[in-house]
Amino acid sequence: MQDALKHNLFSYGTLQLNTVQLENYGRLLNGEKASLKQYKLDKLKITDAKVLKASGKEFHPIALKTNNVNDSIEGTIFKITKKELIETDKYEVSDYKRILETFSTGKKAWVYIAKADVSKTKKTK
Repeated sequence: MQDALKHNLFSYGTLQLNTVQLENYGRLLNGEKASLKQYKLDKLKITDAKVLKASGKEFHPIALKTNNVNDSIEGTIFKITKKELIETDKYEVSDYKRILETFSTGKKAWVYIAKADVSKTKKTK
């Protein structure tokens, strides 16, 4: 498995929960703390039954790009496989999109951010 861990994934929310990791990947993830500059967190109401069951949370954090140098999100960069990245795409509801960013550690990692201004939408699939 170690050889297959080729993708960095930054989590600032429910993907850091043991229950969500076990549900999605069948294992607990190892990671390192990092921060993402020029982003802030908002809340997104989740209505997808599978996601609600895995996280146990009705509201999930969602990252918004602000371009403000004073804004920052704290989280964890995990190493995952390509298959696990695809599973993460399935877990994240349609209000998120996955992009590659550079973090405080200097590493590049995938991160899920808001597709649109969630303060206006607040709904999911």
